[in-house]
Amino acid sequence: MSLRILIVDDEAPARRRLATLLADLAAGCPHQLVGEAANAEEALSQIAALRPDLLLLDVQMPGIDGLTLARRLAREDGAPAIVFVTAFEEHALPAFDVQAIDYLLKPVRAARLEQALRRAIEWRRNAAPAASGAREFFSVQERGRILRVPVADVLYLKAELKYVTLHTGERDYLIEESLVSLETELAASFVRVHRNALVARAAITGVARGTHAVDGDDERVQETWEVLLRGSDDRLPISRRQWPVIRGLVKGEYG
Repeated sequence: MSLRILIVDDEAPARRRLATLLADLAAGCPHQLVGEAANAEEALSQIAALRPDLLLLDVQMPGIDGLTLARRLAREDGAPAIVFVTAFEEHALPAFDVQAIDYLLKPVRAARLEQALRRAIEWRRNAAPAASGAREFFSVQERGRILRVPVADVLYLKAELKYVTLHTGERDYLIEESLVSLETELAASFVRVHRNALVARAAITGVARGTHAVDGDDERVQETWEVLLRGSDDRLPISRRQWPVIRGLVKGEYG
């Protein structure tokens, strides 16, 4: 499977280096370098004309930067895959938030570029772009690593202090994002059950009576409905405001 590649970088020496490395890797990773662009405006024009499968995209560029360009492309059907190429490690986390398939540090080594190309080939072969434009992975920074947690693996998200905790069937992860913005982005697959919790619609198996502490006071409890989750013993309280919504989901009245 041959990739159609577009290089986007405001520095001509960086574009030349990538082109040279690509030529050296052509035998093992079939591809066609269809063009180069020095800025985001040129890139948008060439993407429309050339329909590349992959962008090798610099992050810091005059005008529209690479991250902004990637977010814009993510809203379009048939957008190319993106591998960011930059001199700055601190851009890694936001890069994966826009669903980049890899992140290369300058000066780029041939072995790492080859690895990124193989990922792009696999992405083109197997990955179906998300129709809603919502992310497919959460990016989690943990002990010097950046982990990609599939959205489909998350049972619920719970706001705790300045963090949101992602709960999967295996473990928990912390991210620094707003529950309100996540609710807006992931409305098709998650539903609010309480002011501090969103639950994956597909993970809801039913509801049951339960009790929970009032304002965190274990001495004061009140009876409530709780949502039951596939693959988890956790039971989350349902607020009175959200009860009609969750009841409707359980009864299949609306999705």
